[in-house]
Amino acid sequence: MAHPVDIHVGRQLRNRRKLLGMTQQELGDCVGIRFQQIQKYESGANRVSASRLWELSRALGVPVEFFYQGLEPSNAVNDNTPFIDPAVMDNKETIDLLRAYYGLEEQPRQRLLELAKAIHRAAF
Repeated sequence: MAHPVDIHVGRQLRNRRKLLGMTQQELGDCVGIRFQQIQKYESGANRVSASRLWELSRALGVPVEFFYQGLEPSNAVNDNTPFIDPAVMDNKETIDLLRAYYGLEEQPRQRLLELAKAIHRAAF
């Protein structure tokens, strides 16, 4: 049975890979392993070793800490901070939205962010 941390690390791995538009094959080629091993990492079936996690972080352009983000609630988070289920990153719509958002120039991106915040405030 997969450990919850291994599942979380695998989910983070999958989300980042998808966000970059990489296939499992492409990521596997970057770190010198077969795509089937990437599948096992992403599902949490196999644990990622420290050295492999370092290689994956380099290939995906994130620090190793990225894979552990969201595991434990931060002490700095206040009670007004809404919880966002990490599974939201499993939705293709979320990935498409993030790609489109970060594809914008700085000014339109900030305007879109302010609009989204205003809609959120009005809804609650």
